Amino acid sequence: MREMSTQSLPMVTPEEYLEFDRASALKNEYVFGEIVAMAGGRPAHSLLTANVLGLLFGQLVGGECRVYDSNLRVCLDRQSLYSYPDLTVVCGALEYVDERQDTVTNPKVIVEVLSASTRNYDLGDKARMYSRIPSLTDLLLIEQDKLLIEHWKRLSDGHWEIVTIADRQATVVIQSAGCELSVGDIYSGVELA
Repeated sequence: MREMSTQSLPMVTPEEYLEFDRASALKNEYVFGEIVAMAGGRPAHSLLTANVLGLLFGQLVGGECRVYDSNLRVCLDRQSLYSYPDLTVVCGALEYVDERQDTVTNPKVIVEVLSASTRNYDLGDKARMYSRIPSLTDLLLIEQDKLLIEHWKRLSDGHWEIVTIADRQATVVIQSAGCELSVGDIYSGVELA
């Protein structure tokens, strides 16, 4: 996710948000009744996102799963939260929130690169909201200032296992999409603090 602006608009309904965002030149998230404008990220954020996009695309091409960049709006909860994850993987047909077919409801994998201004929100409330999406099996939360990935994996009983990875030689296995991502490749070219 890009860094959040500190400005927000008055409380609105989900329908008002969608109307506003569809007409906006900027991306806006919907967070519990507020429209929050998204600001640009740092080079490390962009590079990490591009690295993971390339790794996922290379492994998913030709299969039933596809990876989408941060231009895909995802409905986390129809009444309270719409987001633009950094990357979204959907397997099978896209399912939409309405007939406009521009907001999906069935992500399989979501990737967020953590920014200083959104880190606590992404690791807290937003991660918990992501975990409530019935179709979601994997959530990757990637630090941009240090080598650290938090991998949330949905277990067969519906509970979540959270694995913290801090080893450049490790591999992130996304079993639900049939992908293996080298941590070294994820952080390739990224200058860490």
